[in-house]
Amino acid sequence: MRDETINQSVGRALGDGWSRSGAFVGSIISGTLIGFFADRWLGTEPWLVVIGALAGIYSGYLNVWRWSKEMEDADRGP
Repeated sequence: MRDETINQSVGRALGDGWSRSGAFVGSIISGTLIGFFADRWLGTEPWLVVIGALAGIYSGYLNVWRWSKEMEDADRGP
């Protein structure tokens, strides 16, 4: 076990949470923006925005699921 203070542990957990939540929100925003610009280019409004947003949500959800599995496996130990 590593020697770390409570403040270091809390800081590491907060930083990890912020980065992962930012990645989740970023995947939703990027999917929506890709759909928006594809809609404008192809003239298919609003369908590609909806599909892009759903793809971004799905991608973000898969990342959260993977990260939670990693945390669960780390808690179990070797």
